[in-house]
Amino acid sequence: MDFQSTTPAIVRAIRQRDLLNTWLRLYSREKKLPRIEDYEPSRLKEERDDLVYYDVDNAGASPVFIIQSEGTRMSRAYGQVGKGRALHEYIGPRLAALVLPIYELCLSRGRPVYTVDQLQDADGRPVEYERLLMPFGRHREVRQIIGSLKTISVDGSFEIRDLLSRADVVSRPAVRALIDKELFHRAPNRVEDNDLDFQ
Repeated sequence: MDFQSTTPAIVRAIRQRDLLNTWLRLYSREKKLPRIEDYEPSRLKEERDDLVYYDVDNAGASPVFIIQSEGTRMSRAYGQVGKGRALHEYIGPRLAALVLPIYELCLSRGRPVYTVDQLQDADGRPVEYERLLMPFGRHREVRQIIGSLKTISVDGSFEIRDLLSRADVVSRPAVRALIDKELFHRAPNRVEDNDLDFQ
């Protein structure tokens, strides 16, 4: 699975950009992984339905991502609640082969990862599934990941129930990005010193 190395500008959704900007502000202070307890985006309550928290268990030969959220919009997309379950067990072997490398990259590199997949709902309407993963921990050890998982459709409404768990679902990757460049937050409309024209 190939990922492009890119900047935060790759993230499309405004609310996901806000979440990422909070991560960037924390990261840029000391150039190390933010602690999850310090992560307090201004719109956290509005985003709760789209957020999934994972603990990382590195005790075995392969990392295990334990779901710590329940009742999210993604629970409806997968058709079941995942709290307390390992991600690979929750999504099953077919999807795990496609999904786990995304989480493993976030873990191994300690950087945000952004993906967009193109799907169709049960009625054939196009849906884009946008996933933003942000790592948290101590120094260079990733202990938690927060995922912002959004589904949108140009057709407006769509059927989210079992969207990601149907046997016939086909996912086409549109974006695979490791956000590892320009890891700082620049406030909008801020004028940089070198942008000023002193004539």
